[in-house]
Amino acid sequence: MSKVHVKTGDTVVVINGKDRGKRGKVMQVSPAEGKVIVEGVNIVTKHVKPRKMGEAGGLIKAEAALYADKVQLVCPKCGKPTRVGHIIEDGKKSRACKKCGAHFE
Repeated sequence: MSKVHVKTGDTVVVINGKDRGKRGKVMQVSPAEGKVIVEGVNIVTKHVKPRKMGEAGGLIKAEAALYADKVQLVCPKCGKPTRVGHIIEDGKKSRACKKCGAHFE
């Protein structure tokens, strides 16, 4: 199991690929695969079969997973993409912005 630098609910920016520069909220994290699903990023078209009587099938657009190292956390204070630093205060470890030093959460 590998650790991922982002958590569910974080705002991130995509740093490379077809969606470079897009910002979105992390909806799901998969540390085993090292992937994340970001809202409004990496949209793919899925073919869906109708499962029940009367249910419509067709094409739906959904977010696909992308590698976690393709996204960078956005600092809530300075609004810039930043690396994640760690600060230990009163025996508690918390994440911090490398650029301005603001704490996350």
